[in-house]
Amino acid sequence: MRRVTLFVNGTCKNGKVVAVYGTLSDLLSVASNKLGIKASCLYNGKGGLIDDIALIRDDDVLYVSEGDPFIDPQNEAKVTSDPLAAHTDWLTLNIGGRLFTTTRSTLVSKEPESMLAHMFREKDVWGNKQDEHGAYLIDRSPEYFEPILNYLRHGQLIINEGINIRGVLEEARFFGIEQLAEQLEVAIKNSQPPEDHSPISRKEFVRFLLATPTKSELRCQGANLQGVKMLCSNAEGASLKGCNFEDPSGLKANLEGANLKGVDMEGSQMTGINLRVATLKNAKLKNCNLRGATLAGTDLENCDLSGCDLQEANLRGSNVKGAIFEEMLTPLHMSQSVR
Repeated sequence: MRRVTLFVNGTCKNGKVVAVYGTLSDLLSVASNKLGIKASCLYNGKGGLIDDIALIRDDDVLYVSEGDPFIDPQNEAKVTSDPLAAHTDWLTLNIGGRLFTTTRSTLVSKEPESMLAHMFREKDVWGNKQDEHGAYLIDRSPEYFEPILNYLRHGQLIINEGINIRGVLEEARFFGIEQLAEQLEVAIKNSQPPEDHSPISRKEFVRFLLATPTKSELRCQGANLQGVKMLCSNAEGASLKGCNFEDPSGLKANLEGANLKGVDMEGSQMTGINLRVATLKNAKLKNCNLRGATLAGTDLENCDLSGCDLQEANLRGSNVKGAIFEEMLTPLHMSQSVR
């Protein structure tokens, strides 16, 4: 098995020893991962382009390029010998007025396809602006950038208390750090409180009613209203879609005499509910379970009762003018209603 030492084109630092196997494309792929660049060309120490893996010998020193011409690493050694002209691997970022000092390899190695990697992989390729002290200016939030920089340093997501995780997520998306963004999305999802399906108490519901202005629409969609008592209440135009009025203990909900004009109660569970002399004009009761419900004297004019279960429901004396009884689950007998 052959081994070679790889350097980024034009440098003789931070070399990587790798095994040579497969094709030239395989070696370029390994070089990309090891050096954090998009490797496309290989040169020998004299600048010769290698286009066949068979030309590589054991212990060769090769220089990897992203497509740019060969740069003699000896020239870099001459430049770095001058402290004033040195191109150091350490750099400082000015993020929203706060300074962060890190290495170029930290910014390019962990997420090689990120915006930060492209900005700092090569010197001045993006024309990055610098302040009077030479720090690179980036107009972003330093508070949210710090967890990102630490992630690039050690690969762990650590967010201090008091830092909004959604802000860190937006920064990760801005800088194109996809793996970190995925971790943050999972963390946000796991931090959400579980859905509360516990029954709403009468006291809580009354509080909601009292806090709702008379001209505002009250929405109780999907609420658990087991055995609720709302005699003569005014819920005109309210949204009670998908509510549960059934109490397992047998206590029946009582909405006798309630004003439910235009209310949307589609898909609600209302077995045995008392809606005697209530007003349900233009209400939507599609697909409701109204088994054994008391609807005696109820105004059901233009009410949509399509798909309802009205078995044993009491409709005597109710006004069913214009009411819709399509796709009923059980037959509706005339004895249940006198109109």
